Amino acid sequence: MSHLPSYPTKNFIDSPALTLSLAGIFHRADPAPVVTATAKVVERHNGGVRREEAVEISSDNSGPSCRSRSDDDIGFEGEGNDEDDVNEQRKKKRKKYHRHTAEQIREMEALFKESPHPDEKQRQDLSKQLGLSSRQVKFWFQNRRTQIKAFQERHENSLLKSEMEKLREENKLMRETIQKTCCPSCGISTSGKESSSSTEEKYLRIENKRLKSEVENLQSALSKYSGPGTGLPDSGHAEQEPKSSLGLSTSAEVLGLQKSTIMNIANHAVEELIQMATVGAPLWVQSVEAGREILNYDVYMKLFCKETDTFSSLRPTEAIEASRDTRLVFANLPQLAQSFMDADKWKELFPTMISKATTIDIIRNGEGPSRNGAVQLMFAELQMLTPMVPSREVYFIRSCKQLSASQWAIVDVSVDKYMDNAESLFKKCSKRPSGCIIEDTSNGHCKVIWVEHLECQKIPVHNIYRTIVNSGQAFGASRWMATLQLQCEHLVFLKATNVPTKEANGIATVVGRKSTLTLARRMSSSFCRALGASSHHTWTKVASTTGDDIRVSSRKNLHNPGEPHGLIVCAVSSVWIPVPPRELFDFIRDERHRHEWDMLSNGVPVQSITNLAKGQDRGNSVTIQATESKDNPIWVLQDTCTNTFESTIVYGLVDPTHMRSAVMNGCNSSNTAILPSGFSILSDGLESRPSVITSQPEDSNSGGSLLTMAIQALVNTSPTAEAVDSVSTLVSCALSNIRKCLQCEDI
Repeated sequence: MSHLPSYPTKNFIDSPALTLSLAGIFHRADPAPVVTATAKVVERHNGGVRREEAVEISSDNSGPSCRSRSDDDIGFEGEGNDEDDVNEQRKKKRKKYHRHTAEQIREMEALFKESPHPDEKQRQDLSKQLGLSSRQVKFWFQNRRTQIKAFQERHENSLLKSEMEKLREENKLMRETIQKTCCPSCGISTSGKESSSSTEEKYLRIENKRLKSEVENLQSALSKYSGPGTGLPDSGHAEQEPKSSLGLSTSAEVLGLQKSTIMNIANHAVEELIQMATVGAPLWVQSVEAGREILNYDVYMKLFCKETDTFSSLRPTEAIEASRDTRLVFANLPQLAQSFMDADKWKELFPTMISKATTIDIIRNGEGPSRNGAVQLMFAELQMLTPMVPSREVYFIRSCKQLSASQWAIVDVSVDKYMDNAESLFKKCSKRPSGCIIEDTSNGHCKVIWVEHLECQKIPVHNIYRTIVNSGQAFGASRWMATLQLQCEHLVFLKATNVPTKEANGIATVVGRKSTLTLARRMSSSFCRALGASSHHTWTKVASTTGDDIRVSSRKNLHNPGEPHGLIVCAVSSVWIPVPPRELFDFIRDERHRHEWDMLSNGVPVQSITNLAKGQDRGNSVTIQATESKDNPIWVLQDTCTNTFESTIVYGLVDPTHMRSAVMNGCNSSNTAILPSGFSILSDGLESRPSVITSQPEDSNSGGSLLTMAIQALVNTSPTAEAVDSVSTLVSCALSNIRKCLQCEDI
């Protein structure tokens, strides 16, 4: 699977930088009509014979390269042509314009949004539907792409020119300020003006740095856009952080927030979180039907919000998501608190939820190695493991405070409510005081109370995910706690030396076990990064034979040794399956059923040769599966994880010789290239009730499942539509086989 043939397609915009311009163009109320023309070219031959040739011209293209023929391109043969004949010839070949109707333009615009480069079949279908020729449709799409490209170039050039002018002015002002504060002869600062100008000079330096970063970002975006493309946008994982959604370098000062203001915000947030975590009714009401606590928003407003509070006003387009959960986790309290204050370690704790994270500015370092009292400005992009749910970008202040000898608080609160023009800088999600209180309960366990309180704009979500997102479960406290609980348990098993190895055939040492588990952990993290709707990716819909909604993206890997080098194509589809999540999880992870749905196994059964436990649940394990073929056995490394909210099955092809000689013997596996594919499974969020009353306990996992499948393939050359079709077909066939095996193919 890691070396399938190349998978690109024409149905992709050449550059991710087009996002900004496309948004403006697609929302115009009355797009400029595309005009085509037919000109007759008349040639005079010897003997007075004339020949007419129809030439189709696209009138939307303004440059010379966009015209079919110019007036000067048409030559006339023969001698003795007078001026009247020439004028007559020009009149006859004058353009006859054809203006498309509003309905035709609307239909072509709709297709253009999904596929800017339609294939021949799509053009023919559209031409029959609209009563146009296939050539007219082809020219319309060509002109539309040219129009967008020209608009983007003008937009980028305008921004670049504007920022360059600002930078020159800032540099000029900075030089003048420095000259005024220095002696002209010796260059030493004058004492009278030093104090008054130091603050302004510091601000100018910060502003100058920001402007330089903006110009570099614009130059980089323009160079990528202008350069030759492969037909698919590159979305590598190299993160240029810290950046806002507009690509701007940020710090506390640049965001317009003084450190004293940030400290006040952080202190108030800590006080609010403590009450939110410890107070019960009437602030929190236990829901019998939902089985979780629900915030009484009226009581909350009376307790915490004043009339002048920035959080008190709620717009009709905004929604509140509030949740609380309490669990025990395997963790050392100081180390867990330190992990929250380190962006990279925090991201590793929540691989399925955090696609990007960075520390923008440290406001206060805190005391000692535990960083008690630390306050820092952070950025994070939160996601679900599907491209159908938009990711959420959040800028927030994080503070770490020791409440007692055995109790710590990690508190987050968004900063955009305290800023001017925040809506232009931040995406549609704000954190009210949220976070967790961690209490040491001895025996290596910690009690964690998690409160998640979000204010989000209402965004359209795909039908199958609407319930789980609108209910607040998708990014709620239960999901954070379930993920934290699972990852802490994995870390304990990873470091343990007394785990039974009776099923670990071929792995005789502790270091070999740790090396294999580390490789599987890295494989799963890579899978999570490739799957969501992060700004790293540009997803494009493609047609499928089964009617499933399949989306494709691509990225180039040039430097990461953990994945094959080259162009990687990822095809993803999310569907609803009328099977409980646990039942679906057990079916897919079982090696006895793999040949029933996996197209790459070619129907050949596989068997598990190694099984490493990494949690108390049998579903949390790492296995190495091999085909029963003796001539050319195929090895698959599979990592399965399950908790109360979500389950994942991630697998990738590995080299048997390298696994035996290196990884399973304890060698460093960081340079082992592996390209993961797999599944994400979670409940559909619908409350289900039993149809009959029995004495048996109710199955908490009853109901349907939301299944997301992703297959990645390496493309050695430039991508082609046939390659993308091949990857999409693998996804469609696998989902179809799973439905068939579970006897729900007709649903």
